[in-house]
Amino acid sequence: MLAQQCLAGAALLLASTSAFPQPARRQTSQVENNSTTINGTTYTLTEVGARNTLDWRMWLERDGNPASFWHDIPTYPDESNPSIINFVVEISRWTSGKIEINREEPLRRSKPPDPIFHDEEDGSPRFVQDIWPFKAYPFLYGSIPRTWESPNFDHDFTGFPGDNDPMDAFDVSQDKGYTGQIKPVKILGGLAVNDGGETDWKMLVIGLEDPIASRVDSVEDLERYRPGVIAAYREWFHIYKIARGDEYIPIVGGSYVNASFAAETVQDSHRFWQALVAGFVDSNEISYNQTTMLQYNDSYIQPIEAASKFDIPRESDIQPAVEKPEKFQEYYYIGSDLELISSNNPSAQD
Repeated sequence: MLAQQCLAGAALLLASTSAFPQPARRQTSQVENNSTTINGTTYTLTEVGARNTLDWRMWLERDGNPASFWHDIPTYPDESNPSIINFVVEISRWTSGKIEINREEPLRRSKPPDPIFHDEEDGSPRFVQDIWPFKAYPFLYGSIPRTWESPNFDHDFTGFPGDNDPMDAFDVSQDKGYTGQIKPVKILGGLAVNDGGETDWKMLVIGLEDPIASRVDSVEDLERYRPGVIAAYREWFHIYKIARGDEYIPIVGGSYVNASFAAETVQDSHRFWQALVAGFVDSNEISYNQTTMLQYNDSYIQPIEAASKFDIPRESDIQPAVEKPEKFQEYYYIGSDLELISSNNPSAQD
């Protein structure tokens, strides 16, 4: 019932789409150094600090003004085609640092808008272990802008509340990607992960510039051109947290939902986000400040004002990356009973 109320409230926002930026029909991008130009809008990345540390940050500017990775990038390059979405790369392929958008650092009180940062665990930078045969994150991993996994109700398909984050996606394109990259992708399906009793969707996508992108529209199509990938990645989501002491992660329904269902679920999540920035629902203490939609007084910050008042680094200051702890530089193995086996401690298995 609450979900229906949220959707109904958000539907009011859709009645006037002119209030939202309308991207051009065809999205083109050009990357040069730390900037990406999409439909004439230039997104610039500012990176400060050393990778693999808690002080490291990456901020986004749009046409020279502070912007939010979460709230100021459109979900859709073309709102008439919900199967194509924008995707923010947080973690590039084969890297293990848990890099994500910090949803609690707001665009106010002398702080830049929610930057990308290195998440922590027990006071130290968080990494994922290499679990055989995978190498760190085996795909590009990130989030879908202007979506929200609302924790305010149990979601219909999963039966669990959302995890209070933007919706996650994993990109099976062949490019390695880079943190802060913004790219248009096609939705092929999705996994409804039950992560500790919370709804945590992982949408399966492919970049439009991938060699097979024009030939694949579904999970089945992907299996035809890259056999074994969908099963391997599903298994990764099941087991990747076992190495840090967590349990096997279940997937609602056991496998992928189809592309149409996944696209509809993204649309729902986009509507939940619209209700969030409009102030219709409990924000659960996360930052939802944005610089795009001035009609939402509670969440809108003038970009020019933000640029002049906030202490945002004007230039990148990239330091040499700190080496990962040794325990994240070895392979781990999962036994038949889902027990963790360390490759460097064979006596533990005797």
